[in-house]
Amino acid sequence: MDKQAGDVVLLDACDGVLTITLNRPAKRNAVDRAVAEAVSAALDRLEDDDALRVGVLTGAGGTFCAGLDLDAFARGEAARSASRGFAGIVERPPAKPLIAAVEGWALGGGFEILLCCDLLVASSTAVLGLPEVKRGLVARGGGALRLTQHLPRGRALELLLTGEPITAADAHAYGLVNRLTEAGQALRVARDLARGISANAPLAVSAAKRIVTEAPGWGLDEAFRRQGEILAPVFDSADAREGALAFKEKRPPVWQGR
Repeated sequence: MDKQAGDVVLLDACDGVLTITLNRPAKRNAVDRAVAEAVSAALDRLEDDDALRVGVLTGAGGTFCAGLDLDAFARGEAARSASRGFAGIVERPPAKPLIAAVEGWALGGGFEILLCCDLLVASSTAVLGLPEVKRGLVARGGGALRLTQHLPRGRALELLLTGEPITAADAHAYGLVNRLTEAGQALRVARDLARGISANAPLAVSAAKRIVTEAPGWGLDEAFRRQGEILAPVFDSADAREGALAFKEKRPPVWQGR
């Protein structure tokens, strides 16, 4: 693990998976400028390193993230990075798959960070919420924009308008949480899921995520054209040929990412 005394974010790269850990347990991993900049730099590393295929984002000390650091906010500190916005992620999530591993609370900005992730693994004791309206505010880190992409409109509005939380079990029933685990097991299960994704052809994984991300903005007439533009390089790739050859030869494929 890449770790130095006082680090607000810890990194661990193994088996093609980069684990990013918010490391302010005394502050329940609340986000200040240092956290935002460190998360942004970690996501840049994930994007730029061809050996890294998937990211896992979690929090230290049994809590995912309590949202904005209000002490830092009161000092006039902006909890954002120049390139990726609040928490170093909400305005520009990574192109590579990102899995959240959630224990404890994920509130306000912490929940908004989760909504930037592609897959969520949560402990049965985890609780998610957007309580901003209880403080005279509105979730502006993507919560109001993204929540209806993950929950039915009425349920999403209920969370936004009441500020009341949702349990991980209820979120799992709605499909927001992909895997529900026993307490303390979210990171282990998230890493297992990440390794399963990392074992697949990187060009194909990237293209699949891009289509799912971009397709809601496509009209019916352009959808298959746009999909074709994204998938043509995948089907013409050396990895596609390797996948077919490995299947024929009954051996594991060796991906090159090209």
